Amino acid sequence: MSKRYDLLIFDWDGTLADSVGRIVEAMNQAAERAGEASCSEEAIKGIIGLALDEAISVLYPHLAVAQVQAFRQHYAEIYMALDQQPSPLFEGVVESLEAFRAEGYRLAVATGKARRGLDRVLEVHGWERYFDITRGADEARGKPHPLMLEQILAHCQVEPGRALMVGDSVFDLQMASNAGMHSVAVGYGAMSLQALAEFGPQVCIDHFSQLREWLAAPVQFNSQGR
Repeated sequence: MSKRYDLLIFDWDGTLADSVGRIVEAMNQAAERAGEASCSEEAIKGIIGLALDEAISVLYPHLAVAQVQAFRQHYAEIYMALDQQPSPLFEGVVESLEAFRAEGYRLAVATGKARRGLDRVLEVHGWERYFDITRGADEARGKPHPLMLEQILAHCQVEPGRALMVGDSVFDLQMASNAGMHSVAVGYGAMSLQALAEFGPQVCIDHFSQLREWLAAPVQFNSQGR
């Protein structure tokens, strides 16, 4: 059976990497350092996927631009300290990425992380070898603007209808829709499958390995990824 897609594009935090907990902790430590009230875990999970400046502004809309920049610096310093050993990839990710490469898929990353942070985590474990191209929010426009995906599609010379975006936030799914692409929602990251299902993913999964199963035999899956 021929593949339905040629290019698979992944979000990073909460989709490939088990880093949501560190993001929540770093955001609240940064708030304390900046003299701001901490936010709930649910609120912080709700901004994961956005570019950092925008995420801070959503959580703390009263902050002026200079205060957002100071908060951003606090967060960066704290996250780096917490992430001395980069967050691990979720169970099944390494095996699946290797299988996707062997099966002829092109692979990419579109993340709200900045290039510097993304390069650091890729290089530490040699994960950059999995991907044809990666894009961070500081190289394009933040999600859900489709520019990151458009850049990836242009680099890989793949039409939107032959590409698939995989992510754990509504911003990932909205970005895919804005780019004219299909999407897959993962329910083990920042947001629930119930929230993500409203944005029209092709399938919802609760374990990364289910993506490979769905791509191989999509007619055997229902909307809950089982």
